[in-house]
Amino acid sequence: MSILLKSERDIEMLRVSGGVLARILNTLAASAKEGVHLTELDAQARELLRGEGARAAFLGYQPEGSARAYPAALCTSVNNQIVHGVPSKYALKEGDILKIDFGVDYKGFITDGALTVGVGKVSKTAKRLMKVTQEALADGIAACVLGAHLGDIGYAIEKHAVKNGFGIASGLTGHGVGFALHEDPTVYNFGKKGEGMKIVPGLVIAIEPMFTAGTGDVTQIKDESYTTRDGSIAAHFEHTVAITERGTEILTE
Repeated sequence: MSILLKSERDIEMLRVSGGVLARILNTLAASAKEGVHLTELDAQARELLRGEGARAAFLGYQPEGSARAYPAALCTSVNNQIVHGVPSKYALKEGDILKIDFGVDYKGFITDGALTVGVGKVSKTAKRLMKVTQEALADGIAACVLGAHLGDIGYAIEKHAVKNGFGIASGLTGHGVGFALHEDPTVYNFGKKGEGMKIVPGLVIAIEPMFTAGTGDVTQIKDESYTTRDGSIAAHFEHTVAITERGTEILTE
């Protein structure tokens, strides 16, 4: 494992990148209405990126083990899709829950963020799942303090899932970010207090709980997106955070 710690200047640039991401992601969330095609959201993201002088970090990205480079600016995952859904001509319907995952490359400084939105009136289960997953992200960030360990983050996230009766998407994790889209360390959504890497100044990570209304078992389908094995709905929230001597800062809000 090779951790690329960031300098104060690096974090300042990542702060700009994260600001771009937050503005665009919030705009996309507001645009996710009934009848809107997922490809329309992707086109909107690309146009907004051009206006910000930034690039889509996902577009053309090919992680190890993938058969192809990713073809879009966004990941758009609907209902039982968890992550890595490729934007299609699918038109959003009343009751859908949409995960929008987005990466921004601003002058070589990369941030990553995600949120889940309901389309129109959604089920009580969907509302609760989204609320609990977002709360778990806040709990994970609260545990991410100088001198703590990565296991503390995972413990906080896992505890909130278990307490509320939701599954944790198996094998899907957070990660280091900043100079590349995916860096060390891996940030698990489960863990034990006091275990794992110690949290130090200069660490920049993406924390991203992914909860399901079912078991948490996942499967990867033909387009390389991940879905719940039992067909249950899923939610996903993510922030990029930086740890400095002054404390922990959310870069993507």
